[in-house]
Amino acid sequence: MFRRGEKRDRERGDRGDRGDRGDHRGDRGDRSSRRTERRPRNTTRFQLGNDVQINYKNLPLMQRFLNERGKIVPRRISGVSAKEQRLLQKAIKQARFLGLLPTGGVKK
Repeated sequence: MFRRGEKRDRERGDRGDRGDRGDHRGDRGDRSSRRTERRPRNTTRFQLGNDVQINYKNLPLMQRFLNERGKIVPRRISGVSAKEQRLLQKAIKQARFLGLLPTGGVKK
């Protein structure tokens, strides 16, 4: 790309910001042929029932969504919906504030 106020000298063979690599659309090597397969989400571990109340008082439910260090398990691992994850996050933080759950400190 051109920087402001500069012109590229095409006669000199200047390649701009790309250095010695030449054309940036050239051979990409082995990267383009490798496609990663997506693994299915883990939805069986943390499945929430329809009658479950997400509340800061429901400590066994809150502890299921904390790992051993006290961190909140991400949504892609727990498999809950975005709305449920937000409710869980609020309830866990409220329970931490009241001292019902650990704050995430590392035990040595």
